[in-house]
Amino acid sequence: MKTTRMKTKVLTANRLTDGISVWLGANGEWTTSLRDAFLARHEDAVAAIEAAGQQALADNRVVDVNVIEIEETESGPRPYRLRERIRADGPTIDYTPAAAARVSQAA
Repeated sequence: MKTTRMKTKVLTANRLTDGISVWLGANGEWTTSLRDAFLARHEDAVAAIEAAGQQALADNRVVDVNVIEIEETESGPRPYRLRERIRADGPTIDYTPAAAARVSQAA
């Protein structure tokens, strides 16, 4: 019987204070860099990060807590899903207030 290897997973969420995408780090703190995320490579580790995420949600530290699958590449972890790649790399447009001010002044 062929067994399939479990894909590596990380825990992601949005910080409650500002909505920024964050990942659970190996030290148990939330980080804004996917490169610093704890990589869960077995079911016990997945269960542990899920529990940590539920506690952070209950403590009102984060929202939209999800375990996602990533691939481990030479350049670091890379989410499989496009949605998660966009969250990891940042927005696809410049949404900062300064950019909005430049547009309104040009009009």
